[in-house]
Amino acid sequence: MARRGASGTGAGARKRSAGKTDGRADRAAGRGASGRRAEPLAEQVDGGLAELVPDRERPHAWTLTLDGAPQSHVDLDDPTYLSFEYQRRIGHIADLVAPAGQPLHVVHLGGGAFTLARYIAATRPRSTQQIIEVDAALVQLVRRELPLDPQARIRVRATDARAGLGKIQDGWADLVIADVFSGARTPAHLTSAEFLAEVRRVLKPGGSYVANLADGPPLTHLRGQIATAATVFPELALAADPTVWRGRRFGNAVLLASDLPPKVAELTRRVATDPHPGRVEHGRALADFTGGATPVSDADARPSPAPPPSAFG
Repeated sequence: MARRGASGTGAGARKRSAGKTDGRADRAAGRGASGRRAEPLAEQVDGGLAELVPDRERPHAWTLTLDGAPQSHVDLDDPTYLSFEYQRRIGHIADLVAPAGQPLHVVHLGGGAFTLARYIAATRPRSTQQIIEVDAALVQLVRRELPLDPQARIRVRATDARAGLGKIQDGWADLVIADVFSGARTPAHLTSAEFLAEVRRVLKPGGSYVANLADGPPLTHLRGQIATAATVFPELALAADPTVWRGRRFGNAVLLASDLPPKVAELTRRVATDPHPGRVEHGRALADFTGGATPVSDADARPSPAPPPSAFG
């Protein structure tokens, strides 16, 4: 779930080869079979009504929504282009967890339009990635209309995020990215310390966990998620829009957790120079923000709060 950010410039672009295309390839390129610009496509999936809306400013880009809530934006010509604020911030973290270009083992909890998997495949060739997405019909829709690069090492599993995570071997992943929403809310069983212990089991020593969190005033859920992560990981950082930090609106925050200190200075610089500048906190400032919130366990876990109707306006 995302509030769409301003457009920016990607690190590069991939050009589609010329030649004949069938209707499916035309749709993937943002055109109808007649060659005219494609119109929005709506299809019922397990989680509700999915819509693929063409980006009028980028010829081969689409926004995926579920029941009106924006989920992903993907540019098939330039997978390094990240439109949503929170995805751009996760992209910064993916850039910083290892030297540039080094292949990674990545687990994506939540698929959407596979935006971040495409980004990592483009910026870190030969990476091996697993996407775990519970909505099998959504997976089929995205695969059909916005196909993945067949050369990318990306495996997609249609199963529950926590169940799928449980099938991954110990210490496999360099990076686990959680971006899971059901009805615009993170499911309760993906908010607990027990869930995060399973994430840490899957991570290599020094690996990183990144989560897209959504909350609004008074930020009770966000504070609780930080407190919960602190029981499992010794190092935390949080990136968010200043208005979210101040509790003035509902929005996204990106949590980074690891057993090694993150590159906070560089992450802070990148987030501050985004088209929609954000702020990064860590250490004592983040602990103070958490304000003694109680960690969440499986026994008392609740879904993240529902966004107000104005959140996607």
